[in-house]
Amino acid sequence: MTDHTGKLENYRELLGLLGRMQLSVELIGKVDVSGVVQVTLMEAHHGGWEKLAEDDRAPWLRLVFANNLLDEIRKYRTRARDVELEQSIQAAVHQSASRLNRWMVSEQTSPSEKAVRAENGVRLASALACLPSAQRQAIELHHLQELPLEEIGKRMNRSKGAVAALIFRGTTRLRELLRTGEE
Repeated sequence: MTDHTGKLENYRELLGLLGRMQLSVELIGKVDVSGVVQVTLMEAHHGGWEKLAEDDRAPWLRLVFANNLLDEIRKYRTRARDVELEQSIQAAVHQSASRLNRWMVSEQTSPSEKAVRAENGVRLASALACLPSAQRQAIELHHLQELPLEEIGKRMNRSKGAVAALIFRGTTRLRELLRTGEE
């Protein structure tokens, strides 16, 4: 694996996280987010990702991923090409990435701070992938999709208290993983 391929592979969990955040309840289980991530990484590898400036890589990768995700979602919808849907998916992926950044740190503007924030996003997504699925889902829905506990409980078929406990345990474990780097 080349160094560029290794760096690209580091985005796998982050793209998966961003993709899961875009799926409506009726599309969960129908859209293969991991397959969309794989296609995106392959396209990036063959499409000259390594030739982009470091600051341009993550936004470009998110755009390619958003377009691939949109293609996959279209398979389950009967509508013809919908420009508004395309723009809304691309905007939603960008907004999800922004929410992820806000959750991790306050606004940072220097190039080195942006690079650290991008690396932290990759680390956070990898650490989230290490959590039990119920904890990961509860954290994603609450902190990244900003849903209230009651709504999360309905989606997960759990009580509000059970959801709060999942978020607490998951967040505690997430902090441990990020602190020790044992992803």
